Amino acid sequence: MKLESGERAKQPQQQPNTTFSSSAASNMKPINKGKSIAQYNADAGLMAEFEQSGVSGKSFNYSRSVIYAPQSVPEEQITAYLSRIQRGSLIQPFGCMIAIEEPTFRIISYSENCFELLGFRLDIEDESKGLKGLIGIDARSLFTPASGASLAKAATSREISLLNPIWVYSRSTQKPFYAILHRIDVGIVIDLEPAQLGDPALSLASAVHSQKLAVRAIARLQSLPGGDIGVLCDTVVEDVQKLTGYDRVMVYKFHDDDHGEVVSEIRRSDLEPYLGLHYPATDIPQAARFLFKQNRVRTICDCHANPVKVIQSDELKQPLCLVNSTLRSANGCHTQYMANMGSIASLVMAIVINGNDSTKLWGLVVCHHTSPRYVPFPLRYACEFLMQAFGLQLYMELQLASQLTEKKILRTQTLLCDMLLRDAPFGIVTQSPNIMDLVKCDGAALSYGGKCWLLGVTPTESQVKDIAEWLRSTNEDSTGLSTDSLADAGYPGAALLGDAVCGMATARITSKDFLFWFRSHTAKEVKWGGAKHHPEDKDDGGRMHPRSSFNAFLEVVKSRSLPWEIPEINAIHSLQLIMRDSFQDMEDSGSKVLVYAQQNDTEIQGMNELNSVAYEMARLIETATAPIFGVDTAGLINGWNAKIAKLTGLQADDAMGKSLVNEVVHENSRKVIENLLRRALQGEEDKNVELKLRNFGLHQQNTVVYIVVNACTSRDYTNDVLGVCFVGQDITSEKVVMDKFIHLQGDYRAIIQSLSPLIPPIFASDENACCSEWNAAMEKLTGWSRSEVIGKMLAGEIFGGLCQLKGQDTLTRFMILLYQGIGGRDTEKFPFGFFDRKGKFVEVFLTANKRTDADGNIIGCFCFLQVIVPDLQQPTEGHKQEDREFFIKLKQLVYMQQEMKNPLNGIRFTHKLLETTAISENQKQILETSEACERQILAIIEDMDLGSIEEGMELSMEEFLLGNVLDAVVSQVMILLRERNLKLFHEIPEEIKTLSLYGDQIRLQLVLSDFLLNVVHHAPSPDGWVEIRISPVLKLIQDGNEFVRLQFRMTHPGKGLPSTLIQDMFEGGSRCMTQDGLGLNLSWKLLNKMNGHVHYVREHNKCYFLIDLEIRTRKGKQKASQAE
Repeated sequence: MKLESGERAKQPQQQPNTTFSSSAASNMKPINKGKSIAQYNADAGLMAEFEQSGVSGKSFNYSRSVIYAPQSVPEEQITAYLSRIQRGSLIQPFGCMIAIEEPTFRIISYSENCFELLGFRLDIEDESKGLKGLIGIDARSLFTPASGASLAKAATSREISLLNPIWVYSRSTQKPFYAILHRIDVGIVIDLEPAQLGDPALSLASAVHSQKLAVRAIARLQSLPGGDIGVLCDTVVEDVQKLTGYDRVMVYKFHDDDHGEVVSEIRRSDLEPYLGLHYPATDIPQAARFLFKQNRVRTICDCHANPVKVIQSDELKQPLCLVNSTLRSANGCHTQYMANMGSIASLVMAIVINGNDSTKLWGLVVCHHTSPRYVPFPLRYACEFLMQAFGLQLYMELQLASQLTEKKILRTQTLLCDMLLRDAPFGIVTQSPNIMDLVKCDGAALSYGGKCWLLGVTPTESQVKDIAEWLRSTNEDSTGLSTDSLADAGYPGAALLGDAVCGMATARITSKDFLFWFRSHTAKEVKWGGAKHHPEDKDDGGRMHPRSSFNAFLEVVKSRSLPWEIPEINAIHSLQLIMRDSFQDMEDSGSKVLVYAQQNDTEIQGMNELNSVAYEMARLIETATAPIFGVDTAGLINGWNAKIAKLTGLQADDAMGKSLVNEVVHENSRKVIENLLRRALQGEEDKNVELKLRNFGLHQQNTVVYIVVNACTSRDYTNDVLGVCFVGQDITSEKVVMDKFIHLQGDYRAIIQSLSPLIPPIFASDENACCSEWNAAMEKLTGWSRSEVIGKMLAGEIFGGLCQLKGQDTLTRFMILLYQGIGGRDTEKFPFGFFDRKGKFVEVFLTANKRTDADGNIIGCFCFLQVIVPDLQQPTEGHKQEDREFFIKLKQLVYMQQEMKNPLNGIRFTHKLLETTAISENQKQILETSEACERQILAIIEDMDLGSIEEGMELSMEEFLLGNVLDAVVSQVMILLRERNLKLFHEIPEEIKTLSLYGDQIRLQLVLSDFLLNVVHHAPSPDGWVEIRISPVLKLIQDGNEFVRLQFRMTHPGKGLPSTLIQDMFEGGSRCMTQDGLGLNLSWKLLNKMNGHVHYVREHNKCYFLIDLEIRTRKGKQKASQAE
């Protein structure tokens, strides 16, 4: 089914998932080399085919194009395809767009409908020049002065998108618009959407109200019982439908082989259902999926509306990048598909899950409407907010499902191993459970000692033996194979197996014997959930329609099975290892005695391993920093670790056998613990339940201990309930402080504004999420005064605007916490981080509690911050040894610092002598580069006090040529480039090389060389490349001084720098920071001091540092001197 809201294209036929394992340590993970590249090729070729069909009049057969997609196309066709997707020069007509140059606000591009929507007319002189009338003028002049000021203020923000939307008014008509800003390579794009409030359903769609609606939906998601992803998806489509009012809302899941499935749907009763529809991976091209990860909400208001052309300045070298534009026009193929479905408008939201340092597009939430429909940006932003929260909840559910699957597999493996010990190897196929219960399959077989045991749907015995012989003859070194298509894997007899056996996973247990698992074709697993095909609908197979996609999908997968998932392959591999160890000796001897002896040895070894694991688990629980305790089915304590003993003053020996309810828990919590125990013994596990425990410590019998616990049901290997285990978190100190604070009334103002170290940083929100309190400790922590923040939106304006955040995910989590607090749901110790006014990153625990008035009505929430600092523990012998080693290294560093200066001074003196001799201009330039590198070494030696960089190091200001800096920077990587066989490309205009600047030459040189060195280190070698580009210069006049704005781009292909290294660069302060991370972190700080900024950007096939620097010119320096 054609579902993407980006561009329509096709991919090649589904690639086979086949892999061989050649090592006992391999986990047989399936790989698909070149799959994405092949799909990009097919997408480009099929887009060209569709467009040519419109010119030639020849019909475009949809299903045939999916099944017989081209495998390769010319490079220029791919370039043209990607350019049309990203730089199509067309927008939708429900809004208009302008693009501006930073920081002048000079218009460099605009859409043709700007005049109509903003209420301007072209002068006669402009009309004679064509539609270039807005090029070059200040964009702020199109809006009221207040609106222009708002845009100018937003443009100074680092994360400009966090401030969207900005409410602006046309100067000519006074009509309001939502201004949505984002940065691109040449400036800022401003999408302008008219603020239409005529629809009664959308009249309250302000930013605050939209967020509240989304938070209410998020609260529903979070209140759902865990363990059912289907219910989670059903709930989210209901909530999105209530928020937006679309006729149909669906959740599409992308499977591991990239094909899609409609897993949840809510629709108008008269519409055809699509629930259960599967569609080929080709329906949503790779390029469109990439765009969804960049721009996660995409709307099309009317697929029949004619797109609007984008006009741009002649100085731009290529069409404007519209990837993140809310107005970007859809491709004609996609709009035709929408029309065939009867869907005139759509809204598509990406479901992205983040985990293990990676970002994955799990699926889409797609909304369809049978008539034109516009959803205002604040409501779309609220939907994006909901999607981010849904992604977080979904990730937790996927983790839980994975754990349950692994738990089930482990239990099955344990039972199979037990059978092996009693009846090897036949027990795993003759008893229950058997090897078919280990993974999802239609059949299984054991080929051992020349005999076969068959279970379920399998090939015949002779065919199984033939497959085993094929594996032995063609893959001698392989220990296993997994494939979703035996035909694609090369098995000659695959055609004789039919559809019943398509996929297979094998594990070699001896040199001649195998275990097999078989799967039938995928089409058997799939059912169409839509209306039946009418015989007279003759064009159904060729036109673009959901049924065509479904039929094409069945055609593509008719000869292959569902792919084998990684946990399944790992489970098979684990069983293989166990069996290979068990039968290693059996292969060499047929003696029954040896079999029994080996069984006994294996059993003893297994018992020893189990004992070792049990001992290690007990030790971990006993020494854990969290309070952990357990009870049996009668509620009597049978586990009590050191942490809970320390908190309560009740030692383990005294606690054992006591009644948790009657003797340990405080009477105020007895009903809570009774309910908790009852549910846990029934298998219903609760989380984050607050308990009050008695304190048994000396002189503390009248106090209580507060803990928040998770209840976990304890079971034996037969799944019978043995009791309950509780894992907790001590919140006593926070609870005491909070209780005392809540009861303080008369002294509230004096306390909250006190700078006493006993008073934590506190801020408060009103019911609209605006800041209503900001105490002195918050002022000190953030650097922002109370007067600067009161009345501003906490999420977006303060945290996200003034106090910068690391990304959208952090803002999303903070918004959820804030609105939960406003809704009456308290949160304890939420990890949170932000940048203060000086750019220093601050990490805190955030506690949110509702605020109530005298009548008990909720009027907002209080937020308390606890700054995270390392534990100050007494120095142990290990710490003392570390300190001694540290001081020894420090002395060595001081010695090296001093001794390095001596030969360096000698080199500098030699260079001075050479300068006085007769040398050529070329030799003189080489000497200047060498001297610049020497000065850089000297600066590094003198700056070894790293703390001085943070505390306000003075920059050494001097005049210099930018070309000299660039020569010195490039010279430092030339040897490494040659060693790694890398090519260097650089585009540096002559006017930039001769640019005369005034600043700290050596530290600028140090920063640029450090970034370039990291780029060279992480470029793929050999035959890789590194590129340096400097953008054209922008001159600025500020306070009578002349500045230039330079942009350096250092690019390399490949995966890029490790994410941990980039994290070190921006965060720093980690004890585990690498040497490279420390260098990048110091360079980042130095660049900030020089009024510069750096970003690290990852694109599809390349990565680059983007360095922006604003620096005074020599001319500007002379003007400043004259003024003085």
